[in-house]
Amino acid sequence: MLSLRPLSNPKPSSLYSSSFTPPNPLSPKTLKPIPPSSKPSRNFYPSIHSILQYSRKPQLAGNTPRVVVITSGKGGVGKTTTTANIGLSLARLGFSVVAIDCDVGLRNLDLLLGLENRVNYTVVEVLNGDCRLDQALVRDKRWSNFELLCISKPRSKLPMGFGGKALVWLVDALKARDEGVPDFIIIDCPAGIDAGFITAITPANEAVLVTTPDITSLRDADRVTGLLECDGIRDIKMMVNRVRTDMIKGEDMMSVLDVQEMLGLPLLGVIPEDSEVIRSTNRGYPLVLNKPPALAGLAFEQAAWRLVEQDSMETVMLEEEPKKRGFFSFFGR
Repeated sequence: MLSLRPLSNPKPSSLYSSSFTPPNPLSPKTLKPIPPSSKPSRNFYPSIHSILQYSRKPQLAGNTPRVVVITSGKGGVGKTTTTANIGLSLARLGFSVVAIDCDVGLRNLDLLLGLENRVNYTVVEVLNGDCRLDQALVRDKRWSNFELLCISKPRSKLPMGFGGKALVWLVDALKARDEGVPDFIIIDCPAGIDAGFITAITPANEAVLVTTPDITSLRDADRVTGLLECDGIRDIKMMVNRVRTDMIKGEDMMSVLDVQEMLGLPLLGVIPEDSEVIRSTNRGYPLVLNKPPALAGLAFEQAAWRLVEQDSMETVMLEEEPKKRGFFSFFGR
């Protein structure tokens, strides 16, 4: 059986279970001392390390703003869902975030965030001189350090002159704002590898490649990886979405270790298949804001933590012990 673990957690018992569940990083817990008479277990000290790790604020690595493009090549793998949940997770950790929806004519990021009724201006109006940049930015009322910027309105087309240089100018304008430089600029890339894809990746210096464990998504992801490297983006991490442990155990789905061996990329996070994703999408309420948190929402939060510190996960192969067969096993019991 295949299992995943963070670098600090030595031996999980299944794909998503471990001896410790990381608490909410916004509410640190106090460790109780252990009596000298009691002998700590083998997994005790890694648990202490995990508690200390997730109870502090992550240290921002790299120069700000960090421009991250979230892409995949194939449509429907969860790019927009990842952008919404990673962006709000970063905002909850105390970092200022600007999310840019670069899907021209088919934008959906505002729907997932519940901000569709507040988008009055877009980048097209900014470039035409009809409004200022701060008027096109939509600030989230739940987390004021998160802002949304849409390229165009639904069912509209961009002018012929819009391209990578225009998006680079937009990122430079965000850096020169009076409110200060944002810590993260997250770009939601459209599907495919046409002009929209080239425009979205032009200002980025790192990328998150979202894929699912199926051969069609993996072939497109491998193609996109080559295009990102040709564009000079070397910091590429992948997120494996919609993973089902029951199908992996039944050998009906590729494991995360198989995906990582095929693509050869560092692993940022693994998102399990969760019915809460559809519910949160229809409500315009991201998973990371659910109370109690869903399993997929916790996975997004931990992925955001690793993104801040430029860390990655480690895949581990665990072998299950064979079941002991008793005397009555001969009779099918």
